[in-house]
Amino acid sequence: MLSHPLGGISFYGWNIENKTYMNIKNFHRVYFVGIGGIGMSALARWFNAAGYTVAGYDKTPSDITHKLINEGLRIAFNDSLEEIADDFKNQVETTLVIYTPAIPKSHRGLQFFYQNSYPVLKRSEALGLLVKENQGIGIAGTHGKTSISTTLAWLMKENCSAFLGGISKNLDSNVIINAKAKNVVIEADEFDRSFLTLHPQIAVVSSMDADHLDSYNNHSFLIDSFHQYIAQIKPGGALIYKFGLDISKGSNTEINYYTYSLANEEADFYASNIQIIDGFYQFDWHTPKEKIIGFKLGVPGLYNLENAVAALAAAYSANADMSELKINLESYQGVKRRFDYQIKSENLVFIDDYAHHPEEIKACINSVRHIYPDKKITGVFQPHLFTRTRDFADAFAESLALCDNLILTDIYPAREKPINGVDSKMIFEKIKMKNKQLCAYNKLVSAVVNSDSELIITMGAGDIDRLVPQIKKGLLEKYNIINEEEI
Repeated sequence: MLSHPLGGISFYGWNIENKTYMNIKNFHRVYFVGIGGIGMSALARWFNAAGYTVAGYDKTPSDITHKLINEGLRIAFNDSLEEIADDFKNQVETTLVIYTPAIPKSHRGLQFFYQNSYPVLKRSEALGLLVKENQGIGIAGTHGKTSISTTLAWLMKENCSAFLGGISKNLDSNVIINAKAKNVVIEADEFDRSFLTLHPQIAVVSSMDADHLDSYNNHSFLIDSFHQYIAQIKPGGALIYKFGLDISKGSNTEINYYTYSLANEEADFYASNIQIIDGFYQFDWHTPKEKIIGFKLGVPGLYNLENAVAALAAAYSANADMSELKINLESYQGVKRRFDYQIKSENLVFIDDYAHHPEEIKACINSVRHIYPDKKITGVFQPHLFTRTRDFADAFAESLALCDNLILTDIYPAREKPINGVDSKMIFEKIKMKNKQLCAYNKLVSAVVNSDSELIITMGAGDIDRLVPQIKKGLLEKYNIINEEEI
């Protein structure tokens, strides 16, 4: 009998193709197609901890896949059918397959599983099963999901399980497994309408900006999907959304609606008396019923403070202990690749950030400017997806122009094939800035290291993060920084 670290979680799901109910406890093996993805690896870790035999495929090795292999998972890096172990091939009925939509449907392994009638679920469907019988806390929004969910997971770490879209610095992981907790914190991803598989008890919506137009065609369809998601919140539950979003309370008449804001007193949850003391944001926090003084947040960036207000609101709605929230927030270290300091010295600041949408880029640069008003900012950006570049070229140009200097590299295609006429130059030519340059990806490290920069931000959701260690090493040597306290 397999042990289940989430205790009483009921993991049943409706299998559309077979018209039967699926009981996850009938499976012994789980194969992940796209196991190296941040969300997929969190699920893989859960199944591995639960005692299942776990294996999978990913396109390229990474820090995540290296750690998964060290944890005992078998991973292949090409889609040859010979790479699928025999015990997965010979036990169809007791093998579950989970895939990410980032994997093309033409993938040979995925085709094999479909053709041989394996039970196959999208990642979001598997998450939906986890949430269905528990108190799911779903964090949605075109940006801010990972920061809010990771903050919330740390705030409630004693009383939740969590599946995160980033690596928590506190945990050095993207998953919390807690056998006794009924709360499950998850990111509710709008891509491919994935969040419509979820029925949370508490939901947060941070933003509904236009994005993923390859899936939605236009912004109004995206907004409609958010309202569908809100309609799926369980009766008696709560929605917490950013003040100013166009959300109708008619989307779900059986829940409570609350707003949050960084510092707008018209919102239900907000911060006041905001100060920076010894590197910490110190603030008072307002709920619909009371004002609670003396919160501290050690993560930089005003947008991180706003995200903390949202996370606190979700924890408050889940009846979390207020004294624990204060203690945990002060010890919160943030998310890797979210305002992630690589070097912090008197002569040089180097920050790495996941920003890949125009609004995220704007928020990141403005937050850096708020902390370092007298330093010139060099932005290093890798566009993500051909469709996103095509659809938001003007907005990217406007956001990137907030930097003083810019280095722009090649588009990271992710799941997409090239689109004729769409490349980084499409953005570059629209940027109203003198100090800008286009740089091939394979020359990016030397271009950044050799630039005369005092504050550098690398941004993007592709593989630019794989160059960050090389950039950091080159800068440390160039500036002769050897004191670890300066890093």
